[in-house]
This record gives sequence, structure tokens and C-alpha cells, in this order.
Amino acid sequence: MKSGFLLVVLLAGAIAFAQETSNAASSRYENQNPRSQDPPMLGIHWAKGVTPPASPDARVVTNARRTANMTYHGGVIMPTANTYSIFWGTTWGGYSGDKMSGIDSYYAGFINSNYAKTSDEYTGSNGQVGAGGTSHNHVVDTSASAGGNNTTTILNEVCKEITNGALPLDGTGNGYYAVYADKKRGSAGYCAWHSSGSCNGKRIEFAYFFNLDGDAGCDPQDTQTGHSQGLAAIANVSGHELSEARSDPASPGAWYDSSGAENGDKCAWTFNVAHVTFSNGTIWKIQGEWSNAAYTAGTGYPNSSGQKGCLDGH
Repeated sequence: MKSGFLLVVLLAGAIAFAQETSNAASSRYENQNPRSQDPPMLGIHWAKGVTPPASPDARVVTNARRTANMTYHGGVIMPTANTYSIFWGTTWGGYSGDKMSGIDSYYAGFINSNYAKTSDEYTGSNGQVGAGGTSHNHVVDTSASAGGNNTTTILNEVCKEITNGALPLDGTGNGYYAVYADKKRGSAGYCAWHSSGSCNGKRIEFAYFFNLDGDAGCDPQDTQTGHSQGLAAIANVSGHELSEARSDPASPGAWYDSSGAENGDKCAWTFNVAHVTFSNGTIWKIQGEWSNAAYTAGTGYPNSSGQKGCLDGH
């Protein structure tokens, strides 16, 4: 009787361990927002000096072999990047600065740039990340914008602009919609994030960016490109989020490391040169992106942990 009871206990423990192991990869993609039905907030670009909070929903693979490099987890990637920008908020109606035109030229130059090519080594179930794509000029929505703490709210804004005809529905799996709100981040510890959701039954990628004017925690301290501080700040975090969306766009996830960090996370707030030139000749102060190949070969520049795996395509 005792031996039978012991066998049952051992079997139950083995099943529990197997379930925990098999769920490890999926749990890293759980929603980090309060409501579990919201799309997951991924690739959070934490502000300088902020330590990401511990969370049971964090993208951590507890049973993974520890390595500096990212590993593949079976999901899709973005073979190309078709970018669409929305400037959302009441203050954009009378705006006369350089952020709107600057972001248009940013995404136009990102396509086929050496910077974009720093992420092209990654493959997924649907092919390989490529530097090609299309960029589209921004649209403006002067309704009151929302803060970035709820992904469903931001997805609804994107779907609204698609439904009303301001933007096309790019349901190829390569559509990336960047929402630039006029909200300050306030007490939020992050500058931006990306996520994946559905509009009219088609998967899209989308991202959210706070108004970073005068925000020291999200400022790359660009002194050479001539861009306003606000444009320089959102441009830097835009590179972070788009690069992550290309290499790790949707559940069950593609490329991230054992702590859940994507390629932008691993090189956040590290700059190798004063500015990087894009394919259209525009220049930007922008962080590098993690390259497994560069780290393995020892040819990258060091991230904040001293790991030489960052590339910026300069």
C-alpha cells in the first residue's frame, strides 16, 4: 500500500514537472497587463535606470540553458516591414515641429538600411527577416489619446484608423502600425512597447510611444543630427521596437534569450557611434541591435553588461 501511494505521488510530481517545462515557452508570452484578455505588451523599452519589475507573467524561460545569445522558440518572424504611423492626440492638430515629417523620413530610410540588416540573420517558421518593405506617410487622429498601459486600447485605435479608411489593413503578417501619442509617460517606467493583435481577422503588429519631449529617462542625448530632442527620442525607441517586432512579432514567439529579452532589449541605451546613416541619407542617433552571429564571432560592440553582440550598421 505504501509503495503504491509513493508511486502515485511520484507520477503526479513527474506530470507536474512536465507540464511546467512544456508551458515555459508559452508563459513568457503571457500578457503583462492587468487584464489577461489584452494582447501581450512585449519588448518594453524601459527608461534609463529602471529595473524591470519581477512578474509571474514575465518572459522568462526557467528551464533554458543560460547563454548570452537569443534562441529560437518556434514562431513566425516578419520577412519584410510595411510601416504605418499614427499621431494620436488633440495637440497634434496644430503641431508645427519636426516629429511628423521626421518619422516619415525615418521609416522610409529604415527600409533597406544597414541598420535594418543587423536583424536579418533571424529565421522563423515563415522564412527569414529581410531589410525590405514599404513605408507610408503618417496619419493624424486628433481625438483624445490614451496612455500606454493597456494594449487593447491601442489596438482599437489602430483598427479604428483602418476601419475609417485612413490606413489600409496590411494583414500579410508584415504590417507594423506605430502609434505616437501626445501623452507623457509620467510614472510609467517605460518609453515604448510593441505587441501583436487582430483587425478584421488579420494579424497585425503594432507599437506605442509616449510623448518623450523633455523626458531625461528616454533621451538618447543626440547632439549631432540636428533633430529636435523629442524627435531624437522617439526615433531611437522606434528602432528598438521595430527591430524586435521583426524578429519576435507574435505568439508563441521567435527570438529572445533565457530572460525573455529581445534583440532591442539586449542593446538598450548603448550607442556605438554618434549617428547612423539610413538608406535615404538621413542620420539618427540610435541604439544597436543584438546579433547572435556578432556575439559568437566577437565582432559586436558591448551592451550594458559588457557582452559584445550589438550592431548598428554604421
